[in-house]
Amino acid sequence: MKVYSKRELAMLYFPKATPKVATNRLARWINRSEELCQLLAEAGYRPANKLFTVRQLRILFAYLGEP
Repeated sequence: MKVYSKRELAMLYFPKATPKVATNRLARWINRSEELCQLLAEAGYRPANKLFTVRQLRILFAYLGEP
């Protein structure tokens, strides 16, 4: 597994959207789950981050499924 930028990951989940729309949709998915937000925060994620670490990606994939 590799590190993904928010934009890269968002485009994998929403390939037909523009990068901005895809990124906003991914952020909404994340923010809908308080537990997911908490786990990501514990893994060092902050909304201003541009990259997801491998640990953060594993958490995201466990909640959202792989793109």
